[in-house]
Amino acid sequence: MLNELIIKSMPLIPKSIIKSVAKRYIAGSYLSDAISMTKKFEANGAMTTIDLLGEFVQEKEKALHERGEITKIVDAIKSNNLKTYVSIKPTSLGLGIDENFGYENIEYLIKYARDNQQFMRLDMENSPYTEKTLNAYSKLRSNGLDNVGVVIQAYMKRSENDLINLKEFKPNVRLCKGIYKESAEIAIQDKQAIRDNWKKLLAFLFENGSYIGIATHDDELINFALDYITKNNISRDQYEFQMLLGVRETRRDEIIKLGHKIRIYTPFGEDWYGYSIRRLEENPDMAGHIFKAFFGIGK
Repeated sequence: MLNELIIKSMPLIPKSIIKSVAKRYIAGSYLSDAISMTKKFEANGAMTTIDLLGEFVQEKEKALHERGEITKIVDAIKSNNLKTYVSIKPTSLGLGIDENFGYENIEYLIKYARDNQQFMRLDMENSPYTEKTLNAYSKLRSNGLDNVGVVIQAYMKRSENDLINLKEFKPNVRLCKGIYKESAEIAIQDKQAIRDNWKKLLAFLFENGSYIGIATHDDELINFALDYITKNNISRDQYEFQMLLGVRETRRDEIIKLGHKIRIYTPFGEDWYGYSIRRLEENPDMAGHIFKAFFGIGK
């Protein structure tokens, strides 16, 4: 109860306090921080995907700036010979300003990644952008660009139909439960029902030849995936597990020891607040640390 109250009160808490607690979820402010973190993970048997924090851009000039910054990430990956790839937020590239403008920026980056022998993933944001993001993905694939992946959120009621519509592409999919707050009209609200739909979608993806990013911190879902992989003799080149930086690190290390690939979502940048708030809302136990930091307990 106290943790939930603290989470609801976060807009009133100084950003410096939020940052002190949330920094475990972020590699740092600079690209060099994300590159260093990636090298650390690779040395310990894991991979990353790098994300430049920022979303819901409203000015075309800013979107073009973000596009340029993402090309720098691609360059850094190449020059450091890393196994990572970039995840991009479509709204940071102008998808919310104008769909054609956003698509042009996304296509530019996918081609830039392709020319540098790299993969790139379109992140999935909240529901106003679901259709636009999937349209962009389908258009990219129809135009012959296959170095691009997408994200499907299991709590969205439309997700099964979306996968059916994407079936022809055998898409590279990051399958997650979903974190944005959505209405009951379009999103499943019951936690177990979300889990059950996630399991259904995972089986669908495996049955239809997709490469899957099994993106979850939920033990029930991790165990389901491990059992499904074993029972169906799924090759380890058909999937990887994915987790967020700073979340369930012990479980992450257990998965690595079992011999499965794992990729850590590694964000960096100055635009950290919105991302951090969603991580803290997802993990209310972290609220106790905010409480202690705010009142100076333990100092």
